[in-house]
Amino acid sequence: MTVRTTRPLSRARAWTCVLTNLCATPGLGSLMARRIFAGIGQLLLALAGFVLIVGWMFELFHRVFLQQFGEAVPPDSSGWMWKWGLLLFGASWLWSLVTSLSLLRQAKTDGQVEPKSIPPRMADVPGQPPKLS
Repeated sequence: MTVRTTRPLSRARAWTCVLTNLCATPGLGSLMARRIFAGIGQLLLALAGFVLIVGWMFELFHRVFLQQFGEAVPPDSSGWMWKWGLLLFGASWLWSLVTSLSLLRQAKTDGQVEPKSIPPRMADVPGQPPKLS
């Protein structure tokens, strides 16, 4: 589902959205480009994956601290968390890659449609003396 903005997508704006999507937070660049459904979906997947990975890290550090203090270490049951976290975050990143490629393609077609702004000739500017040939 693609939601078009009222103004054409420039190449500079598209690249900003792509870099935000792929290098910062999957989904955030899509939201900046007004791809609401894709952006929210990507962001939710990325956040779910992030929460699972942080939860797994918390469990891992807890086990290491218990071991360092000579306490009894319970069996590790959090191995599924990093696997699902990585899977969800990876899916979010791949989805944002597809959306980013779509944004670049849209910017290319929008750039062909919009007219190039050409500055006026100095002879056409009011108040300028006529050009002598």
